[in-house]
Amino acid sequence: MRNGGDSVGSALAFSLVFISACGLVSPAWFQSDLFSFGLFASCSWPEGNDWNQTCMAYRTLEDMPDLAWKASAALLLGGWVLLALWALLLLSWTVLPEDFCPVKGRIPIRYIQAASVTTTLLGLLLFPFNLASQVARDSCGPSSVYSGGRCHLGWGYIIAILALVLNSLLHFVGRFQGNKTQEQKILFSSSTERIVFISVNR
Repeated sequence: MRNGGDSVGSALAFSLVFISACGLVSPAWFQSDLFSFGLFASCSWPEGNDWNQTCMAYRTLEDMPDLAWKASAALLLGGWVLLALWALLLLSWTVLPEDFCPVKGRIPIRYIQAASVTTTLLGLLLFPFNLASQVARDSCGPSSVYSGGRCHLGWGYIIAILALVLNSLLHFVGRFQGNKTQEQKILFSSSTERIVFISVNR
């Protein structure tokens, strides 16, 4: 491994991948007393028996009940794939020797991370449009876009938002550190040239 900073960055990246995956597969993005639905599944249960749940999975985009549902699922899944790609690139450049990573520095991975943040944000903003769908109205009552009716935010949606916030923070921290390292290299180069110039004059 190259240094502790790369190792910590890779560990944080894969932690974000895992947290985001937990949010995506959760069936509790919005929920009422007897029903909950998430990005890829919905569940119902008898009154007073939350543990006896019957769930239905949306395995393909065609199974999803609304156009906004399909669009938000595609965006969020795409954001997760970009996040996983960013984590894999960080890991490969941390573990493999320099000779095995000739493209390091040529692939701007911060742009991949920024694309992941942007795509995920759009998907999270679009998903509440599904509150106007028939599925949401059957379980949440008089729900509409950004109005949950009898439904409230579930833990799945909250985890997805938390993962997005952490991903955004890592992006800005990594960008700040990259700019700082570049400035230090420029200053060091200038100092070296000045020393060589003085030595030649002597």
